[in-house]
Amino acid sequence: MPKENLHFPTGDLAAYTRLYDQVRCVTIQGGQGDVKHWAFNDPVKREGAYKDAPPSPEEYRKLPTRVVDLHPITLMQNARTSGGGVVTNVPKRAVTVGPQETWKAEKVSIWQAGTHDNPFGMRLTTLMIGKQIADSSVPMSLLAGHPNVQFNFYRPAVGTCEAEMH
Repeated sequence: MPKENLHFPTGDLAAYTRLYDQVRCVTIQGGQGDVKHWAFNDPVKREGAYKDAPPSPEEYRKLPTRVVDLHPITLMQNARTSGGGVVTNVPKRAVTVGPQETWKAEKVSIWQAGTHDNPFGMRLTTLMIGKQIADSSVPMSLLAGHPNVQFNFYRPAVGTCEAEMH
């Protein structure tokens, strides 16, 4: 793919958001995390206005590209998958493409390699999207409202949903 066709959120994030009104985004690529995020769209902190309930799916979908504080589970996941197991080496914040931009893409492609989630999590969000069950406490489920979502699974990672204590 030509470099001029690759766009990542850096610098002026409002300008990045406006870019989605100026170009055709055929596919936006992402993965699923342990907290059921895509692109670090983690569940919101349960404080302030969201102390007793998460935002509605409609409210969450309005979030633009932004700097986010990563969920503690996401920090542990990043340490496990990318940081050699050292949580203190993992950045606590990230820039994420928001739902606002995701919904402007013609297609959302999610890869389930099995290293960033578990068999239950992969099945859960697939079921929620397939049954049109959107809940912002499971951010990936909000993709139920997008007209073209494709999940790609690494079959051996689907595994089983058995409890096993070590």
